Amino acid sequence: MDEQETQHQTVGMMLDQFLNRIDTMSSTQLYAAIVAVTVLISFSLLGSSGGVVQEDVVFPPPTTTSKTTAKKEQRRGLREPKWFVLRWLNYAAIVGFIYSVYTFALHLEDYLQDSGAMLGFLTGWSLFLCYFFGFFGISFVDTDDLLLAEQQQSSEVATSTTTTTTTTSRGVIAATKPALHPPAASTPVCSDRNSSAVVNKTSTKKGMDLTGIADLPIEQVGQLVLDGKLKDHELEKRLDAHRAVSVRRWIVNQKLASLGRPADVLDKLPYQTDLDYSKVHGANCEIVVGYVPLPVGIVGPLTLNDESVYVPMATTEGCLVASTQRGAKAITQGGGATAVVLKDGITRAPCVRMASAADAAKLKLWCEVPQNFQQLKAAFESTTSFGKLLSCNPTVAGRNVYLRLCCFSGDAMGMNMVSKGSLAVIDLLKRTFPQLQLVALSGNMCTDKKAAATNWLEGRGKSVVVEATIPQAVVRSTLKTTVHAICETNLHKNLVGSAMAGVIGGFNAHASNIVSAVFLATGQDPAQNVESSNCITLLEETPEGDLWISCTMPSIEVGTVGGGTTLAAQAACLAAMGVAGGGTNAPGEHAKKLATMVAAATMAGELSLLAALAANTLVAAHMKHNRKSSSSSKK
Repeated sequence: MDEQETQHQTVGMMLDQFLNRIDTMSSTQLYAAIVAVTVLISFSLLGSSGGVVQEDVVFPPPTTTSKTTAKKEQRRGLREPKWFVLRWLNYAAIVGFIYSVYTFALHLEDYLQDSGAMLGFLTGWSLFLCYFFGFFGISFVDTDDLLLAEQQQSSEVATSTTTTTTTTSRGVIAATKPALHPPAASTPVCSDRNSSAVVNKTSTKKGMDLTGIADLPIEQVGQLVLDGKLKDHELEKRLDAHRAVSVRRWIVNQKLASLGRPADVLDKLPYQTDLDYSKVHGANCEIVVGYVPLPVGIVGPLTLNDESVYVPMATTEGCLVASTQRGAKAITQGGGATAVVLKDGITRAPCVRMASAADAAKLKLWCEVPQNFQQLKAAFESTTSFGKLLSCNPTVAGRNVYLRLCCFSGDAMGMNMVSKGSLAVIDLLKRTFPQLQLVALSGNMCTDKKAAATNWLEGRGKSVVVEATIPQAVVRSTLKTTVHAICETNLHKNLVGSAMAGVIGGFNAHASNIVSAVFLATGQDPAQNVESSNCITLLEETPEGDLWISCTMPSIEVGTVGGGTTLAAQAACLAAMGVAGGGTNAPGEHAKKLATMVAAATMAGELSLLAALAANTLVAAHMKHNRKSSSSSKK
């Protein structure tokens, strides 16, 4: 009992001493001590409370799971709080509290005599203290745990499904959604000069010996990629092209499965035997996992320039081939179509920058001098055997000059050819104008893969006009309409309607439908459908009462060599058209003929669609050809 009294006296004495020390402190020191003690207590209390305990549960590589189970697992997930908001709120609370204490200490005598101000400060400090003890430090404690869990998930997501369980003080356990995959490893792009180089190394970083990698099973090679010991884009360099595709499909299946997709999600994407991947690699596509089969229909016979032609079209739009076929039939019944190539030249427009607008004007005038153009022509043609520089049209915009170079490219579509020659032209101009700076090899005045008035007016690629006369009897029997009705429909739809819409090169019914389908079937660049579909369709009634139709297409960009035309299926379609490879009589012969076929097929499609619109049979035709009956869909 005496010991307890002695202890209580000792504690009391210590407390008296502590209070005496506080009395000797200045007001500024006192409030600074209050702030420091409050922050330290907040950290110690919340830092030792356990916060959030996270455990990473790693599941084995997923097998085929039912959709119902996957949905149930997904519904169990909870949205993660936005911890960064709480972090910044903590910072704001600290600053506000310190500022209030500093302000109070600075004007202590005034505030002590003002009961209203004193009440405001006490209320504010009470709220701050409640916040500090209740919420302060949550984001500082938990975001570190979340970051650690996120890093663990990133390393495991390639081979498994990662689920995070959160255990709170109340014992609540919640599962989050599958983790996001980390960014893919860097892959060389087409402009990388070393992207096609042969890999001679037998090992990678981490000392992994890859000498016998070609003999490993697909799963083991794929696991090397998932583990980061082998780069995905090196598969074709270390394995044969077909085996590389098989490995990559296994890899992608694993990644997709970790996101809850079926383990065999890519099984119905064909990839075996039908496509020569050795021709694809380094030329047509990267990170290859297969190919998408498109139905190919054949339109014909279509009489064109006194010759029967057949035009393949790859499409998934029902009724398109059938409709184009009807137009081709009507044209052939009327004696056929006549097509003429008006202009042939692919363009590239480098953007260069001069020291001043006056210097830009000098460059423009220099290029327009015939003798100087001959120098540009010689420099351009030194880079190619077939390419011929036809013109150079400079456009000035302040200090910028856009040099629209037009080149004959033979049977190639010509973008690589004209780009290479353009660099030679720039090198020549730099010697003449040392201050010239190349901003971009393509300055968008080419104009490639974009709707542009310059292509509509000046042309790009092959400029073609095609026409045909359809007897009125054929209009009635095959197209199921009248000459007057179809002409009226074209006037008010393709001409007036398009004008009201403010289109550029879109004075047609659906030229892009046919152009896209032919491009896909013949290995053309499908993105160049944008400018290649520039078309104006004109219809007139002749004095004899027959129907005259024409399509003028100033920028059809096609080739019969290079690019996608080297693939077996696309080459077969070109062979069916009689234009595979280079022309035998003259350079550019096959490419020009292909362009006329594209224009003629487009006219056939225009003719049939306008007839359907005039006769109001469009919907009925699509219901017949673009829909499956319930009985057929069940088979």
